[in-house]
Amino acid sequence: MNTSVATAVNEFDTPLVTPARRAFALNTPAALREALPVSIDTAARIQNQRAAIRAVLSGEDDRLLVIAGPCSLHDRESALDYGRRLARLADELSDRLLVVMRAYVEKPRTTVGWKGLLHDPRLDGGNDLATGLRTARGLLIELAELGLPLATELLSPMAAPYLEDTLAWAAIGARTTESQTHRELVSGLDMPVGFKNGTDGELATARDAMQAAAHPHTQFGTDDDGRAALVATAGNPNTHLILRGGRAGPNCDAHSVHGASRMLADAGLNPRLLVDCSHANSGKDPLRQRRVAAELLAQRRAGERAVAGLMLESHLETGKQAIGADMRYGVSVTDACLGWTETRALLETLAAG
Repeated sequence: MNTSVATAVNEFDTPLVTPARRAFALNTPAALREALPVSIDTAARIQNQRAAIRAVLSGEDDRLLVIAGPCSLHDRESALDYGRRLARLADELSDRLLVVMRAYVEKPRTTVGWKGLLHDPRLDGGNDLATGLRTARGLLIELAELGLPLATELLSPMAAPYLEDTLAWAAIGARTTESQTHRELVSGLDMPVGFKNGTDGELATARDAMQAAAHPHTQFGTDDDGRAALVATAGNPNTHLILRGGRAGPNCDAHSVHGASRMLADAGLNPRLLVDCSHANSGKDPLRQRRVAAELLAQRRAGERAVAGLMLESHLETGKQAIGADMRYGVSVTDACLGWTETRALLETLAAG
C-alpha cells in the first residue's frame, strides 16, 4: 500500500503567534483520505462489521464481542504481527466470538506523557502531528485490510474525521465521557460507540452521555476541507456502557453488572453492556484480566444477558516497558498487557464456554 502523502504541511504564511501558542497548517481530512484511501472492498467490509457489532449489542446475535489488542499501537511491525495472528484466531472462533482488534493511536494522560502514535509517531517528544496523522491512518488501513474490525478511543474530536472511516467501533474514555464535545461527536458517528464509566466508578455520567449522544445536535466544527462550519448531527442510537471499575474497585461482579443493566433499562437505554477486563477491574495487573473474563463467562453461563462482550489489553509479550533506546519487540509502552500465548488460550476458553 502506498502510504505517501504530499507534504503540504507547512507553517501558515501568516502564522498565528501569541505568547501562549503557535498554529501550523495540517492536511485536511479530505486531502488525507484522498492520499490514503480505504478501498471499496474494505469500506464495504467495515460497514458489515459495524452491522455485526450492532447485532451483538442488541442481542440479535448471541456471540460474545471481544475487543482485544495492545493498550496502544507504537510500532507498525508488531501491530501488524499481532493483527495477523488475531485475524487467524478470530476466523477460527467466529462461530462463538466476534473479535475486534483494539487499535488505539491516542492515549489520554492524567498529567503528561506519551500521547500515542497520532501525536508522537517517532516516540521522541517531537509532537509531529502531520506525520502522526499519516502514520496512524496508514497503519489502520493496513490492519483493516487483514479483515479485522478495528476499535479505537476517540480522544481528540478534530482527529476523528481523519480516522473514522477505518473503524468498526469506538470508545469514549472515562476522562471524556462527561465532555459535551465528545457526546456531540458521537451523535454524528455511523458506528457503535461505548462510553466508559467515570474514573471514580460512577455510572450516571455514562448513562447521561448515551442519552445525549442519541439526540441530534448542532455544533461548532469544521468541514472535510478544514473550514469552520456549523455541523448538524442526526444522533447515534448505537451506544452502550463499558464498565471499567473505579477508585473504589472493580465493577465486573454479577451484582454490579445486573445493577448497571437495570439502570440503563430504567432510562430506556440499551441494557446490554461491555466490561473492560483491564484498568480498575484488574487492578492494572494484566494477568488478572483472565480472572475477570472467567467471571463474565460464568455470568453468561448463568443466564445473564446483560454481558454483550468484554475488552482485553493484549500484546505479543506480557507486561510493559519504558520508551527508550533498547525497547523490546511486542511489549506495550503504556499499560501492561497480556501476552499472545495467554490471550490465545483465553479466547479459546471463552469460545468453548
